Amino acid sequence: MTSAPTPLLLPLAALFVAFFVAPLIVLVALSLNADMATATWTAANYVKFFTDRFNYSILWDTLFLGVKATLVCLVFGYPIAWICARASARWQSVLVFLVILPILTSVVVRTFAWIVILGRQGVLNQVALSLGLAREPLRLLYTEPGVVMVLAQVQMPLMVLCDVLFMSPLLLPALAFGFAALIFIHKLGFAPSIPFLMLGHTVVCVPFVLRTTIAALSQLDPALLDASQSLGAGGWMTFRRVTLPLIAPGLGAGAFLAFMASFDNVPVSLFLADERSEMLPIHLWQQIETNLDVRTAAVSGLIVIFTLILMLLAERLAGLTRQMR
Repeated sequence: MTSAPTPLLLPLAALFVAFFVAPLIVLVALSLNADMATATWTAANYVKFFTDRFNYSILWDTLFLGVKATLVCLVFGYPIAWICARASARWQSVLVFLVILPILTSVVVRTFAWIVILGRQGVLNQVALSLGLAREPLRLLYTEPGVVMVLAQVQMPLMVLCDVLFMSPLLLPALAFGFAALIFIHKLGFAPSIPFLMLGHTVVCVPFVLRTTIAALSQLDPALLDASQSLGAGGWMTFRRVTLPLIAPGLGAGAFLAFMASFDNVPVSLFLADERSEMLPIHLWQQIETNLDVRTAAVSGLIVIFTLILMLLAERLAGLTRQMR
C-alpha cells in the first residue's frame, strides 16, 4: 500500500527535476564561470563579492531588514495564531479568511495600496494630522520603517499558518527562480514563450495544490477504500466514486490558491513571458513605475473585488478556510 502512490509522483518529480532543480544547477554552474562565453571554472566571482565591502553592506542591510520584519511578524503573528486556535469554528473561518487575504491579493495591488497609505497625503498621515500627532506630513514612503511595515504585512500569513510556509514556493525567491529558468532555456537554445511561462507558473503553483490535497487525503478513512474494494469495485472505480468526491474540497481549494498565485506572479512572468504576452500584473507594475494615476487605482480596485468574490466562492464551494487550518 505504501509504494502504490510512487508511480503517481513520477511525472511531478520529473517536472521539478527538469524545470526547477536543473535551472538552479545551471545557474550555480554559470556563477562559477569566468564569463558567459567560456566554460572556465573559477571562484573569482564569489571572491570578488565577499571581498567587496560595498557588497557586505548590501548583504547586511538586506539580512537586518529581514530580521526586523520577522520580529514584527512574531510580535503580531503569535497573538493572531493564539486567537485562531482558541476561537469557535465560525470565527476561525473569519480569521483565517482575513489572514490569507494578503497571500491572494496581487503583489502589484498591495504595492499600490501601500503607496497610497504611506504617502504624504496618505491615510496614515491624514490620521496623524487629524489627531494632532504630527504638525506636518511624516515621511513614511521609501523609508526603512515603511519597508519593514510592508514586509511584515505580506509575510504575516506565513507566520500564522506555518505549514503554508513549509509547502510554499516562497522558500526560494521567485526572482532567483525566474532568472535561473531564463538562463536554463537559453542554454537549451530556446527563447521565452508561452509554454515555458506555463511551466514556470506550474512549478511555482504546484506546492499549493499539494498542500491542500495532502491534507484532504490524510483525513480520508482507509476503511472506506477497503469497503469499496471488498464490494468488487476496482481501483479506478474506487477513486472515481469514493476518493475523488471526498477530496474534492481539498482539490478545489488547492486549485483556487494555484490560480491566484499564477495570476499574481510577476517575477517569473517578467523573465519567461515573450513580447506577445501582455499580462495584467506586469502591465500594472509598469504603470506604477512610470505613470501612477487614478486608472491604476481603478484597475487595482477591480482586482481586489475580483479576488474577494473568488475567495467567497472558494469558501462557499470548497471550504477554503477549513482546508487552510
